[in-house]
Amino acid sequence: MTGIAMGVLKERDLELGPQPLGESTWRHWRITRDADDVAWLILDKQGSSANILSMDVLGELSDVIAGLEVNPARALVIRSAKPSGFVAGADITEFGVMTDEDAVVKMLGEGNRILDRLDALPFTTIAVVHGFCLGGGLELVLACDRRIAIEGARFGFPEVLLGLHPGLGGTWRSTKLINPVEAMSLMLTGRTVNARGAKATGLVDAVTEERHVLNAVKAAVDGSLRLPKPAFPQRAIGFAASTSFGRRMFAKKMRSEAEKKAPSKHYPAPYALIDLWEDLGGDPREMKEAEVASFARLLVGPTAKNLVRVFFLRETMKKLAGKAEPLKHVHVIGAGAMGGDIAAWCAWQGVTVSLADMQAKPLAKAIGKGASLFGKIGKKGALTRDALDRLIPDLHGDGIARADLLIEAVPENLELKKKIFSAAEQRMKETAILATNTSSIPLEELREGLARPERLVGIHFFNPVSRMQLVEVVSHDGTSQDVLAAARAFVGQIDRLPAPVKSAPGFVVNRALLPYMLEAMVLLDEGVKAETIDKAATDFGMPMGPIELADQVGLDICLHVSEVLKDALKWQMPDAPKWLRDKVAAGDLGAKTGKGIYTWEKGEAVKATEVPEPAPELTDRLILPMVNTCVAILRERVAESVDIIDGAMIFGTGFAPFRGGPLHYARERGLGDVRDTLRALAAKHGPRFEPDEGWDLVKAL
Repeated sequence: MTGIAMGVLKERDLELGPQPLGESTWRHWRITRDADDVAWLILDKQGSSANILSMDVLGELSDVIAGLEVNPARALVIRSAKPSGFVAGADITEFGVMTDEDAVVKMLGEGNRILDRLDALPFTTIAVVHGFCLGGGLELVLACDRRIAIEGARFGFPEVLLGLHPGLGGTWRSTKLINPVEAMSLMLTGRTVNARGAKATGLVDAVTEERHVLNAVKAAVDGSLRLPKPAFPQRAIGFAASTSFGRRMFAKKMRSEAEKKAPSKHYPAPYALIDLWEDLGGDPREMKEAEVASFARLLVGPTAKNLVRVFFLRETMKKLAGKAEPLKHVHVIGAGAMGGDIAAWCAWQGVTVSLADMQAKPLAKAIGKGASLFGKIGKKGALTRDALDRLIPDLHGDGIARADLLIEAVPENLELKKKIFSAAEQRMKETAILATNTSSIPLEELREGLARPERLVGIHFFNPVSRMQLVEVVSHDGTSQDVLAAARAFVGQIDRLPAPVKSAPGFVVNRALLPYMLEAMVLLDEGVKAETIDKAATDFGMPMGPIELADQVGLDICLHVSEVLKDALKWQMPDAPKWLRDKVAAGDLGAKTGKGIYTWEKGEAVKATEVPEPAPELTDRLILPMVNTCVAILRERVAESVDIIDGAMIFGTGFAPFRGGPLHYARERGLGDVRDTLRALAAKHGPRFEPDEGWDLVKAL
């Protein structure tokens, strides 16, 4: 195959075959043949930084295949010209807005026919994959005869995260190609596997370095490529799962595991996929037809619609980060739970971090906790070592003078924070940003006495920092726009989602969450069981109930924040119950002390197993005050849009994603119904439930 080596196009260091001789007929594809009659088909979707399988991309692929059907090649190699990877998936902007089930079936039918024609070409087809190969991209790869992965490639079916399952042949091709239990696990979890893991399961045939692509392609074409042989346990499981009895047994276990993370009453996609495989996994032809119909039903349903909305909310918030020169050095003041975790996360994301505290003990504890986190994420390899090298204990605050960004993360005490700011401002660079991680104190109070108040911004993380995606970027009326832009860019730099909010008591997330948690305390005071209260919330779709959440956060923190916000906002909320104050005074603070409202053992709340079921009103008493507060936040322009508020609540609190956010939930339920229910609750339980005056604004936006 010496012809391939002649005139090789090494754009972006990718081996993309011989240079095209003239202008391509297509916008997104280009095809050439080398001296050995191997066709190289390159995907480079125009107007996009990543390849996606839109209908115009598939339509052009159909034309390419038609030409190859008439004029066959010796082999076909498919590659991506994008440095980001192969194909990131299907075009969500096209199918995410579809509401007609028949139209979805028609669209998927056309896409499947195109991939079937690729599958049926009478010569060897080879996919060479670098970077991400997800969803529809993986389905395209599965329609090829051979799959070669470049080191660093990752493969996965993320459709379940959108309330769907594969719809372009992924369900039957994957379960036919590899151990079906492993294939189902990939589809049910949405996880990705690296190139080596994909080869171990048989999902790809070879793994190579970019510089050896031509040799790997040559071996695939002439038949000398050594194909992987799955280990005996995988073969045995695959054999068992090939029988109807085996599928029933595995399907039962799959449903049980799925219920733990995605209850069937809220998330239908995993169970639709399991049913599909259990019933039809023995007949790929029937499974193929049923896959399309099942996908279409899911797509037009409310769960998929709302999860697609969440996908777009995430993309919107990513774009808010913008682009700026990455910050190189961050100095964190305060090595407590939040400060230590912020420092560790920044170090993991490649930033040099100096972590300061007045005492050596909390510094040592924070470094140890960071090492533990790195070990879990990085498997104690070179990444862990490098992150630890970037995490520098700083007992004397020497890092202040070198830092591009200072983050204060000390307890919520106004005078303490102002004292720290005053001292830090004298030592920091003029170009450095001064940030606070305060969760409740308005920045207008914190800026008093600063020589350069325009460089003060809030960068408010949520606990646990390594898992919560949201960071509130808080401005006051004097914050420099350049500082705000740099703060948002920094949040993006450390792989978090920035939510721009204005300085106000509690900002967005804590302000909206507090009525939810306080109402839970009122219900406890009325004699409702803690487990019943929590079940009402989790049945609604919250990741945990408000009582368990209060214990996780710490009852002392909950009490302090509630008093600060209740006073600042003049809320008509009941005072914190005496028993709550007594618990805090006694040191029963929740998970961190082993005892709060629940007793905690090995990091888990000990709960009674048999408790009364929650009444419907109980759910409304918990959820609707949160929704009502989001309306007030919108009316006061603490956040500028419904999308920012909904995104903040989903990514900052875990608000039931399948409901699309609190304000979207209100719209879906009906604004009139929500307001009427709030008025009824106000008449029965007090003025704290009175609808905010901003409900008409929600309707208008």
